[in-house]
Amino acid sequence: MILTSISNRVNKYFWLSVLSIFLLPISTSLAQIKTLDVADKTLDNGLKILVLEDSRAPVAVVQLWYRVGTSYEHEGITGLSHALEHLMFKGTKSRASGEFEKILAVNGARNNAFTSQDYTAYYEVLASDRLDVAMSLEADRMRNLVLDEKEFKKEIEVVKEERRWRTDDKPKSLTREQFNAVAFMNSPYRAPVIGWMVDLETMTIDDLRDWYKKWYSPDNATLVVVGDVKKDEVFAMAEKYFGAIKKTPLPIVKLRTEVVQKGVRKLLVKAPAKLPYLRMGFKTPGVINAEKKWEPYALEVLSNILGGSNSSRVTKRLVRGKGIAASAGSYYNGFGRLPDLFILSGTPSKGTTLDQLQSELIAQIKDLQTHLVSEKELKRVKAQVVASEVYERDSIENLASILGSFESVGIGYKEVDNYLPAILSVTTEQVMAVAKKYLVEDQLTIAHLQPQALVVETVTENKKSKSATTVAKTGGSK
Repeated sequence: MILTSISNRVNKYFWLSVLSIFLLPISTSLAQIKTLDVADKTLDNGLKILVLEDSRAPVAVVQLWYRVGTSYEHEGITGLSHALEHLMFKGTKSRASGEFEKILAVNGARNNAFTSQDYTAYYEVLASDRLDVAMSLEADRMRNLVLDEKEFKKEIEVVKEERRWRTDDKPKSLTREQFNAVAFMNSPYRAPVIGWMVDLETMTIDDLRDWYKKWYSPDNATLVVVGDVKKDEVFAMAEKYFGAIKKTPLPIVKLRTEVVQKGVRKLLVKAPAKLPYLRMGFKTPGVINAEKKWEPYALEVLSNILGGSNSSRVTKRLVRGKGIAASAGSYYNGFGRLPDLFILSGTPSKGTTLDQLQSELIAQIKDLQTHLVSEKELKRVKAQVVASEVYERDSIENLASILGSFESVGIGYKEVDNYLPAILSVTTEQVMAVAKKYLVEDQLTIAHLQPQALVVETVTENKKSKSATTVAKTGGSK
């Protein structure tokens, strides 16, 4: 995944503050919002192409999205999509392992890939006059990848080490992983993108070969190009490099609908950690399945009211106000292939227990269920959401990612143009309605991370010994 630098985050928050001031009047004028002039075309083999011309700089981003990720996997093969992503950077029938990176480096390109629950995407950022380089490379590895046993054995160890570093050795990440496995019973969202370690241990090269053959087909992909390009030239280039690739019959994807929850679910995670951690999640609909089209957008606004920024309620009231939380926030994802969760999380301050922080967060929810948000607060939050979206769209990489993700999950790229008008159309009554309907106990899962003593290895002259270092006990669950 792309990691944002500290300086970029600082710049973003600065510009969001500035933009929110100037964008306040926009909440009453939907006509001011500029739509994206996206051109699309589908080749005879099923490959869909999206092109957005942006001539501000002589640069282009090429992204190839495959509609396969963790939510397409089943028990026993979790992590397969991510493992295949790693192997996609090795050799093809016409290029040796390592040649892919060398070609891009010579052409001054930057490239990477990412896997999620719903898709796997590969991208290059390069000078727009080098567009054909990225196209030819992506077309080559779409169907000509050589999955070598030796390369697999080396790379799967890299994946396992990545899992240890990102999840097993990070208490919050470990809590999030176990939280998802409890919150969902039948939805494939219960499995981690990187996969369970037991599945990585038993994964074989034949598993990857089968997965590659099943899903890496032009009719299961979307090519997104954004930058200093001409749409007709992009379409012609795509036809040149991808047009001859034959599509293959895709597997039938059975919808794994989450079973109805019958009451609050709770879990306690004990792991070596310095601080306790609380995570709460309510099952909520997304754009893909909402009963009413406005509900996901009302939930998006609700999330920003609760904990989306430094001026949100939980930050003002619980962190800076009462001082019972060292940190707290909320998050809602309504733009996936399947329904997901509305998340609240936080770390209690010294002297505060997880139960106390949990009660305070629930109190904030109840407040929204019983009292309408003021028009002033709603207007401010909408301005922040719009400012954030405007900032994101200023980057051609982010623009391409927004288009590619919407198209890959089945929402469709055209819904991108509806996002801002839908946010600005949310009413105070709708915010209260979704809070009452979805943020309820029967939809709730709660996880407490209870810090355990950190085991520290010490080396003496004759032997290695282990000693336990006691961590602070404040904030533990009762």
